[in-house]
Amino acid sequence: TSSAEVKENRNIGNLEDHPISSNERARGGTPSSKRKRPLEEGNNGHFCKLQLIWKKVSWSVTPKNALVQLHELKPGLQYKMVSQTGPVHAPVFAVAVEVNGLTFEGTGPTKKKAKMRAAELALKSFVQFPNACQAHFAMGNCINPSTDFTSDQADFPDTLFKEFEPSTHSEDFSVYNPVNNELLSTAYRHGRLLCHTLDLMGHGKQNKHKMASKAESEKNPVVLLNELRSGLRYVCLSETVEKQHIKSFVMAVRVDGRTFEGSGRSKKVAKGQAAQAALQALFNIRLPSHIPSRSKCHHLPQDFADSVYQMVAQKFQELTDNFTSMHARHKTLAGIVMTKGLDIRQAQVIVLSSGTKCINGEYINDQGLAVNDCHAEIVARRAFVHFLYSQLELHLSKRREDWERSIFVRLKEGGYRLRENILFHLYVSTSPCGDARLNSPYEITTDLNSSKHIVRKYRGHLRTKIESGEGTIPVRCHNATQTWDGVLLGEQLITMSCTDKIARWNILGLQGALLSSFIEPMYLHSIIVGSLYHTGHLSRVMSHRIEDIGQLPASYRRNQLLLSGISHADARQPGKSPGFSVNWIVGNTDLEVINATTGKRTCGSPSRLCKHMFFTRWAKLHGKLSTRTPSHGDMPSVYSEAKLVAQTYQSVKQQLFKAFQKAGLGTWVKKPPEQDQFLLT
Repeated sequence: TSSAEVKENRNIGNLEDHPISSNERARGGTPSSKRKRPLEEGNNGHFCKLQLIWKKVSWSVTPKNALVQLHELKPGLQYKMVSQTGPVHAPVFAVAVEVNGLTFEGTGPTKKKAKMRAAELALKSFVQFPNACQAHFAMGNCINPSTDFTSDQADFPDTLFKEFEPSTHSEDFSVYNPVNNELLSTAYRHGRLLCHTLDLMGHGKQNKHKMASKAESEKNPVVLLNELRSGLRYVCLSETVEKQHIKSFVMAVRVDGRTFEGSGRSKKVAKGQAAQAALQALFNIRLPSHIPSRSKCHHLPQDFADSVYQMVAQKFQELTDNFTSMHARHKTLAGIVMTKGLDIRQAQVIVLSSGTKCINGEYINDQGLAVNDCHAEIVARRAFVHFLYSQLELHLSKRREDWERSIFVRLKEGGYRLRENILFHLYVSTSPCGDARLNSPYEITTDLNSSKHIVRKYRGHLRTKIESGEGTIPVRCHNATQTWDGVLLGEQLITMSCTDKIARWNILGLQGALLSSFIEPMYLHSIIVGSLYHTGHLSRVMSHRIEDIGQLPASYRRNQLLLSGISHADARQPGKSPGFSVNWIVGNTDLEVINATTGKRTCGSPSRLCKHMFFTRWAKLHGKLSTRTPSHGDMPSVYSEAKLVAQTYQSVKQQLFKAFQKAGLGTWVKKPPEQDQFLLT
């Protein structure tokens, strides 16, 4: 038997459910011959025509998935396991394949799905259309426009590739137009031809394209996403009661290893928001009828975020002698990258830091010689302030080439601002401690449901770090200021969480109180988080908690960060957190190491990032600028008084603290005032 006959028998001959007529029984013969005879005799010619049509579409009914398609186009490919990240209960696998000299890497909750994703990416590189949905639209196939390479169904339509060649079926079946409708209708009622046969009814491709587009635009995003990725489960992350008993829900869904969320006045609306976020991010599909979420988080381009991460990791590797240095050990790594626009070719790592601990209360210093908070994000911000001082000093240099290299330009009305199109991006290897991390690591599993009461009760609440330890607790005290003698007698020194401090930077800027008397507020453009992140929740805690802050003075704003994770989450660092913090600033060759318990360098001398050092540099700048701009007035001799020079900064800070209290999120706790009452020596 020829291979053609085998295919014919497999696809159209084995019709066990087809009843055998009395005429066929009368002829006798073997069962196989009874099945084949209609092909020869054609059942008065009608069934023969039907079988020819069926043969034509047999491969559409028997589709192939991305792996099969890629294997047929590029046989002999080798798939390699790259990594396995994420927690045990929700692993993320990465599988790579090399095609046409390029490596394509796919990720997924299982190895099979990761392999399928890699195959899909490889197909996209040399197939005309970026995804199957768009390919079906372009081909005018209105029957199944949502078929996707990564579908869990067994196979994928071969017509996706056949349609790139000139079509011939309209010519082949034109002779059957007078009788096809009746034949196909009869066959369809008997269950022998599926919906694919409707493609042969003679509709023009242009009309079908319009029908498909109209049908897609009218679809609910949840329905469309389910067609692209079936079996998804939505979880309610929070349910809050706002003013006048109006409820607000936050729903989340996990797709292809990424979590998307949406919010709304009902669970249905919130699900739609989450589904739309997934459709836009993964398939570049935006339904015109969908209304954007009020709390929509803005995402940074993924390739840009990955490049920022790689730059920070490579710089840290270089500074720690390929991670062989004892100071390469870390739980959290942070870095700030400076770019011109989003051009990664001109990007530069300007600061690096690590650390997860705070100073012990007994080492608090009243001369500004100790660094209180040695968490990586906070040290990175202090290192960035050091960088800003250096850039201002460059601008005030007498050498033209120096001030031309500075990132600052002078304002006509006095003071300085950042040059146009210069952006700063913060990378953190894990979600900032506090509310961002508390609610981010929950995967969409049953574990989340058991923790709902904890999550909902303290969601968005201000939190404080634990002295000499890790983790945070909600702010409980009503007194906003700690006392010096109380801390020395054994009361825990309270430090606000990194999540809350970053939210503060989004209003006040990164420059701090001292530099605010010289320069305009400077904001981060984006935050890239390596692991334990949830961009929707990060957006809420960084920006949307303080939406009701009110009108801000000129040059201040409620900064809207771009947020992103990285393609392959950072591996969790096992073991105990080191008791030191390191920092590096561009222009310096070596890392500075700080003992996190004492807040000073391991040799006992003060860090370049301590308050006293900054006050010294500020005083020098003040002296230079006062000769040029008399409006700066007399230089304060006490650190706390110098901070009050920037009156607008101080008023915005009080406005921020009141906004937190008004939202019921707690009171911002300040350090004992005595630690800022030191003289410049």
